[in-house]
Amino acid sequence: MNLGQKSPRRHTQTEAQKRLNDARETGVPWKKWGPYLSERQWGTVREDYSHDGNAWDYLSHDQSRSRAYRWGEDGLAGISDNQQQLCFAIALWNGRDPILKERLFGVTNSEGNHGEDVKEYYFYLDNTPSHAYMKYLYKYPQREFPYRDLVETNRRRSREEFEYELLDTGIFDDDRYFDVFIEYAKADPEDILIKVTVHNRGPETAELHLLPTLWFRNTWSWKEGSVKPSLHQIERAAIRASHAQLGDRMCCSLRMNPMPAACGGNPPRRHT
Repeated sequence: MNLGQKSPRRHTQTEAQKRLNDARETGVPWKKWGPYLSERQWGTVREDYSHDGNAWDYLSHDQSRSRAYRWGEDGLAGISDNQQQLCFAIALWNGRDPILKERLFGVTNSEGNHGEDVKEYYFYLDNTPSHAYMKYLYKYPQREFPYRDLVETNRRRSREEFEYELLDTGIFDDDRYFDVFIEYAKADPEDILIKVTVHNRGPETAELHLLPTLWFRNTWSWKEGSVKPSLHQIERAAIRASHAQLGDRMCCSLRMNPMPAACGGNPPRRHT
């Protein structure tokens, strides 16, 4: 034995590093699907076609659910391909809100006393560099979401005052909210498992409607002769998404499992 020399170190590649190497060296598309879906496309300069350049007023949050975007899409905890052609996200409804919770809400530059500000609580909990695993948390109130109160109160406050936040409205009093966890795990670059877990943090049973949503970004209305993609139900729990560039993709087998009560609360009612 040569005691004057150090033995060479052994380097063990992690699975995450192997995926990155495969993507870089052999073109395996591990990064093709990822968290590329915006959570707010409304009120941005990308979607501004106003004559005076007022992006905030040209496409508002209130209009976003009924107008087609051109340059991007938005959604809660969503993913898409790297060209944002096919998108997936969740929509929520607590039985009290006037609209579905499909995207983040906030005050615009003219509405906030300190300018633009998102008035939601959401957390990016985990994400590998190849997006082979992703985890996200959204906190959804069980009471009616205070859209008008947030806008009007922030608009009245001066720059010397604190911002009026969602927590200040009292909507989370008594822990009456849902923790909505969304996880994505890739079996391979084109096979993605999606798991949604909902915890009722409140003291009583509460209603929640959960709608997994699959759609195409509108790329066909802006250029004559563009091919329009399609979605077709082919089985009871399977949807085929057909796109000229992406080819066919399948969204299959949505399943709801019973969940025990969490933090002293009863399990929420579930609807699909």
